[in-house]
Order: sequence, then C-alpha cells, then structure tokens
Amino acid sequence: MSVVSKESKKRVPVRTIRLKIGAGQATPKPPVGPALGQHGLNIQDFCKAFNAKTDHFEKGAPVKVLIDVYGDRKFEFRVTKPVASYLLKKAAGMAKGSSTTGKEKPIATLSRAQLEEIALFKMEDMNVYDIPSAVRTLEGSARSLGIEIKD
Repeated sequence: MSVVSKESKKRVPVRTIRLKIGAGQATPKPPVGPALGQHGLNIQDFCKAFNAKTDHFEKGAPVKVLIDVYGDRKFEFRVTKPVASYLLKKAAGMAKGSSTTGKEKPIATLSRAQLEEIALFKMEDMNVYDIPSAVRTLEGSARSLGIEIKD
C-alpha cells in the first residue's frame, strides 16, 4: 500500500464557468458578478487577475474565459484569444455583421492572405489540426457575417 501526499493529489474542479468578457473590462457587474457570486468566489480578485492577464489584447476585444471552481472557493482561469467573429470584423473594417446574410451582396471583403493570418493567430484555440482546416472554418464564419473572401 502506498501513501499519497496531499500535494501530489490533482485538484479536481467542482464546476467550470464559461464567460465571454471584453479584454481588460471585467467588473463586478453582470455577467461576471452573478456568475462568480453564486459560487462564493471573490469577484474582485478575479476581476483584477483577469484584467492583468488580458492587458496585452486590445481593450474591449471579446475573449472567452473558462473558470475552474474548486471546493475551497479558490479558482483558476484560462483565457482564449479574441473570438473569431471579432477578428474577422476588425480585419474587414466592419462594426457589425450583415443582418441579411445570403440574401444580399457581401458587405465587406477579405483576402485569403488575411484569412490565413487570422487562422495562424487563432489556431491554438480552434478545434482543428492544420491551417487549411482553420481557414475553412473561418471562411464559414466570414460568410455568415457577410464577408466575401477574395483569392
């Protein structure tokens, strides 16, 4: 029989909270406050840590955050890169996507080189294994936003 120390046991999260927050803009207001408060977490500690961790992104860029909640009211969080739709709209110079996608002409265009650049940047957060797959995924997102891809 072996003895396992407390330090060697892997901590298992009780709950994982998924949020989309603007980079550098975490405040105790909704959606952050209520989501963390119902699990008894220190909201201010999270906001300070999140804002510090996302200060290298453009302020306000929407990023996904996964917060692992442990039984002792402690937490750890992981931040992804800005969401693909934000990156595509920014590259195309759009404020928002098309409301009539597929019914009218595309409202913006991107080159394949721009799309590949976004794919390289975003690839580690996407559920793909190679660049062509990431580009195809982003092409679909661009099409749904009303962005045409030029070769």
